[in-house]
Amino acid sequence: MKTILCLLASSLLSTSAGAGPSKTIILDENGVKNLRIETELVEETTFEEKLFALGEIAIYPGRRAVISSRIPGRALEVSIRNDHHVEKGQTAILMESRQPGSPPPTVALHSPISGLVSQTHIVVGEPIDADKVLAEVLDLSQVYAIARVPQQLAGQLQQGQSARISVPAVEGKTFQADLEHLGAVADAESDTVEAAFRVENPDLTLRPGMRAEFSIVIGKKEGVFSVPRAALQGDATNRFVYVKDFELPNAFVKTPVVVGSMNADRVEVVSGLLPADEVVTSGGYSLAFAGGGTMSLKEALDAAHGHEHAEDGSELTGKPSKTPSETVQKSEQSPFWMIVSGCLFVLLVIVAVRKKGHRAE
Repeated sequence: MKTILCLLASSLLSTSAGAGPSKTIILDENGVKNLRIETELVEETTFEEKLFALGEIAIYPGRRAVISSRIPGRALEVSIRNDHHVEKGQTAILMESRQPGSPPPTVALHSPISGLVSQTHIVVGEPIDADKVLAEVLDLSQVYAIARVPQQLAGQLQQGQSARISVPAVEGKTFQADLEHLGAVADAESDTVEAAFRVENPDLTLRPGMRAEFSIVIGKKEGVFSVPRAALQGDATNRFVYVKDFELPNAFVKTPVVVGSMNADRVEVVSGLLPADEVVTSGGYSLAFAGGGTMSLKEALDAAHGHEHAEDGSELTGKPSKTPSETVQKSEQSPFWMIVSGCLFVLLVIVAVRKKGHRAE
């Protein structure tokens, strides 16, 4: 009997404690602008589990060629310049052969591919040997983006997985590509495995040697709530977000959440949010230090409803204040005390019935 009573009381107290109002921060329009508040509507989406890695842009295999001569001679004309485009078959160098003749025969050296001239190693009048590389041409219409993935994470990768690749040198643009191959041999010095993505580069903005950042999709969850990482506040034991109040303008409610998986951009929210909630995605950190805000609850409710409210936000009825006895009477009639009184009455009835049974025996 005592156990049942304790459990009942614990449950009722828990319910009563959890019914307190949420912490709300109310701002005026200037406050919203100064904190640069931005929100995002909560909807069910596909959440991508991602692996982050660093790497660089490299020349795609077969897209590099050199210009050279099979016979010795002397350069008469050099018509190519570094970082300038050359077409396949275009004359790059005109040389005078060392073969007999008067005048000596001339030989035109052509570019084997179309692309950018990355290096030249010859000037007019310079001797040309058969084993000398005269120029290098790169076709950068496709490049390799090579991620250096830690060995312990490489097992999560497989051919065909997609990645979003950002290059700091190309600001504001993200490149989409699929995993083409994993390196056959790990790099023991860096403890990484090469993961290569072929990237289309029609405007030639990507150049070999540029640093790249990779967000590789290794899994997907359908129909989940997620918010930007910037929206999540608190530490690992106390996660919360700020949700825009449905009724009050420029009001934001501190809302505890339970989180799941995270990636470089977003966080899965397991519980705490509902569809159509508007979560603060920018300015949430500043809200945590805004105190009670720039407006009181009374001012916000007055503006929202068009009439006066009490300081605690309750409605003003115009009736005189209640006497202490009336206040006590009302508290005694609250749902919590009515439930407790009812339970105690049932317990008293049970005890009385048991005592009566013992007397009859």
